[in-house]
Amino acid sequence: MEQNKHHILVVDDDDRIRELVKEYLNENGYVVSTGNSAEEAKIRLGYFKFDLIVLDVMMPGQSGFELTQEIKKKSNVPIILLTAKGEVENRIQGLELGADDYLGKPFEPKELLLRIKNIIKKNTKIDTTKINKIGEAQVDLNKMIIQLKSKISKINNSEKKVLIEMLSNPGKTYSRNQIGEISNISQERSIDVMITRLRQKIEMNPKNPKYLQTIRGSGYVLWIE
Repeated sequence: MEQNKHHILVVDDDDRIRELVKEYLNENGYVVSTGNSAEEAKIRLGYFKFDLIVLDVMMPGQSGFELTQEIKKKSNVPIILLTAKGEVENRIQGLELGADDYLGKPFEPKELLLRIKNIIKKNTKIDTTKINKIGEAQVDLNKMIIQLKSKISKINNSEKKVLIEMLSNPGKTYSRNQIGEISNISQERSIDVMITRLRQKIEMNPKNPKYLQTIRGSGYVLWIE
């Protein structure tokens, strides 16, 4: 298998989860370091430069939330938080502290891998002069049009700003407030309408979106194959 050479730090006090994730990511070409606490994580961070951190929220000592806040003051390294399933408020808190995504336990390693792949792409800024693909849709940000099969749709400046941001950061969840700041739209209802319009231009089935998805209680995320 081709090595992608990306270095991931996995931090979890559960030995079984930590080793399972390490083994799976190794099999998929990633270099993985691990830690069972925030203290161990900080030691690793002192020695290595990581491309992404997978971080459990509930750990003895310093929590994943506290460590996220501390790391984000010094670095822009992407962080995926592992949270107890159903704890929506905790997930929102993590995103507000700067986490790039979250995954509820228990989770499928394949889903974690997909999120890692998408988030790592965030460091690769898109070229607005080229055609960007979202599934079957071809997005021409220069001409401000989206072509889906034979259908061609125009996009406005607000939609263009949101697409540039989300295409540059696939897999990152954006709250309505963040999308409002990007698009200069203040009303939440107007933001939802804009997302609905974009889905109609991007998705083969807008009512069951595959790429521009809603994250309940958090906002919206764009996935790219």
